[in-house]
Amino acid sequence: MAEQVRAIRTRRTILSAAAKIFEEHGYQAATISQILKEARTTKGALYFHFMSKEDLAQAVLAEQDHRIMVPPRISKVQEIVDAVMLHAHRLQTDPMVRAGVRLTMDQMAQGLDRSGPFLRWAEVGRQLLQEAQVRGELLPHAVPAETADVIVGSFAGIQSMSQAVCEYRDLPGRVSAMMRHVLPSAVAPSILASLDLSESRGARVYAEALEAAEAGEAAVTAG
Repeated sequence: MAEQVRAIRTRRTILSAAAKIFEEHGYQAATISQILKEARTTKGALYFHFMSKEDLAQAVLAEQDHRIMVPPRISKVQEIVDAVMLHAHRLQTDPMVRAGVRLTMDQMAQGLDRSGPFLRWAEVGRQLLQEAQVRGELLPHAVPAETADVIVGSFAGIQSMSQAVCEYRDLPGRVSAMMRHVLPSAVAPSILASLDLSESRGARVYAEALEAAEAGEAAVTAG
């Protein structure tokens, strides 16, 4: 058990170091030597957990989806809003998420498949929008897959602009504005009127999601 705990901690340390280096230097310029120095670990320990720099990058890309999830909502459109606002909040506060987004948007990352996060986000959005459609939350002409792609693509551009302009400081406001512009083209007016699109929504959803995640982990440990 002690060895397993050490292995988990070592993997986490390496991932955190890789995230820092990838965010600072980008995928192409980052080196295994820099990651080892940041993690203060050996090459053997790194290669025990990760086969290559690409494997490390894919792990960082996947890590942003883990642990913190939006609790189910009665309104599936609100659930989509909460997922986007939560991600915006985590971009401001979580280095792992920032590194994952940096990698996703890094067009110079030769040999790295960056499609995963885009495809996962689009699929999550499509599923939620299909549920929303069944519940009568969408306008008759709305196509869930199209709307999901527009939301994901719009968020990618908005976060990139915010990062360039002010290192994400204004991201919640920009995302709130994006939602106010995009959603009316697909969402029924009665649902629009009930949505919470406030800039502080992401922080509140984060606190709620974190509490749920910690409760879940405690239950697993107790069991």
